[in-house]
Amino acid sequence: MSPNGPAADVAIHGVIPPTITAYYDDEDLNLEATAAHARFVVDRGVHGVFPLGTNGEFPMLKPDERAAVIDAVVEEVGDEVPVLAGVSAPSTRNTVSYALDAQENGADAVVVGIPYYYPIDSEAIIEHYEEVVGAVDIPVFVYHYPARMGNKLELETMNRIASIEGIVGVKDTSGDVAWLGQTIDQNPELTYLAGLDSLLFAELEIGCTGLVSAVSNVFPEITVELYESYVAGNETHASDLQSTVFDVWKALDRGPYLGGVKSALDLHLEVDFDPGPMRRPLKRMSQEEEVQLERTLRTLDLI
Repeated sequence: MSPNGPAADVAIHGVIPPTITAYYDDEDLNLEATAAHARFVVDRGVHGVFPLGTNGEFPMLKPDERAAVIDAVVEEVGDEVPVLAGVSAPSTRNTVSYALDAQENGADAVVVGIPYYYPIDSEAIIEHYEEVVGAVDIPVFVYHYPARMGNKLELETMNRIASIEGIVGVKDTSGDVAWLGQTIDQNPELTYLAGLDSLLFAELEIGCTGLVSAVSNVFPEITVELYESYVAGNETHASDLQSTVFDVWKALDRGPYLGGVKSALDLHLEVDFDPGPMRRPLKRMSQEEEVQLERTLRTLDLI
């Protein structure tokens, strides 16, 4: 196990759900329900929260809405668990602005994606992180998600970013275990967060200390037990729970992109808030898809 593995003494570790952004039926921001979702996962044992990640629909929000989401989540759970705020944007200028807003609203750290849409080279990526880190006084995580961000983070570039004072870790959603393993090997001082439900156990094995899991938005008890079993040395049980996570994620992922999480929250017997719709053009599951989701979750004895 890497010296930066789950037993290491790091401030940010464990299960950190990428919490949802809730809306009213007209797609206006519902801050009360957004905060209620953070409360829901924290009450079920997670170790942190990550508003304004992919599940938080961050590209759909205006700057003032992003700030309001962070403020609402920090106000609700910030005294209990770390709040890692997503601040990704295509431009460095806007990323810095979002990061400053996050800091002002009480976030414990920011998660910064590689600038997306336009192709950029390694020097531009490094300069981007240098400028963001130089603007804030809170820790910065690199958000590595090339399938959505579009720009690839080469190992050599990551090594240079790792040397920037203020960069504390990587949230990796690449699915490239070889890339992640080499990054951990070459930069063991950083904290690594696994970002794909399909690879939670595997990425704990190579040295991740945290799990940013969409399944945790609905059934956090499963991933909390997986993580805590692994840390306690019961890898067999953790591996078995990874199989359960596979089954749940396949059920959630059967419909439109991201739509299954909010549908599953509606089906959850202990959810007392309305997650609302997705912001268009994103969509919730259809009625037929939700019937199938409910059938699967009942078969798994989760609802």
